[in-house]
Amino acid sequence: MIKKVIAKFWLRITNKWVISVSCFLLAILLTGFNYHVEHYTNPLISKKVTDLNHAKVGLVLGTSKYTKTNTINLFYKYRIDAAFQLYQSGKVDYLLISGDNGTKEYNEPKKMKADLIKKGIPENKIYLDYAGFRTLDSVIRLKKVFGVTDVIIVSQTFHLQRALYLCKWQDIKGQGYATKDLKGEQYELVMLREKLARVKLLIDCVVGTEPKFLGKEEDYFK
Repeated sequence: MIKKVIAKFWLRITNKWVISVSCFLLAILLTGFNYHVEHYTNPLISKKVTDLNHAKVGLVLGTSKYTKTNTINLFYKYRIDAAFQLYQSGKVDYLLISGDNGTKEYNEPKKMKADLIKKGIPENKIYLDYAGFRTLDSVIRLKKVFGVTDVIIVSQTFHLQRALYLCKWQDIKGQGYATKDLKGEQYELVMLREKLARVKLLIDCVVGTEPKFLGKEEDYFK
């Protein structure tokens, strides 16, 4: 009887120890991977358009125009402003907007294109990728569908770090043009989600995840 009690007690301790050690090792792995991503990509990111080298295409990563409270989404606004500055500077010849168009009612690329045209960018200089459901989809489709291997990506810094690491994974020469920074509760919530996205990034790179939709390469920018 005593032996059984001791055995159960030891099993519980062992299980807790295994779980604790596993969590500790996982935390070290994710922290190390996050540092690796930032260490590699930060030199490729600039907040000054003059510091960027020319690339034929600028990739604008999509997001919703409005928040849940129906106010303008500053992530959206700042990406539009940065994309306009990038084109106006002559650092890119075309803009490719990649975002979610999962339903007829929700169309990120179409809204972004309309706002960029309002700013003065010619319509024939803007291309749309309606299947950019995730950053991974946008980057892989950039190369495999649109045939682009040299790009300047427009988004917030934390997002560019993930996107540019995906470019490295896909052998795409990438630069990042960082938009204006955000602060406050909205930014903190997005950063929390970004931590989870970095976990998914590691898994995607390991297993070789493919986009939700992937068609054949077309002659867009050649």
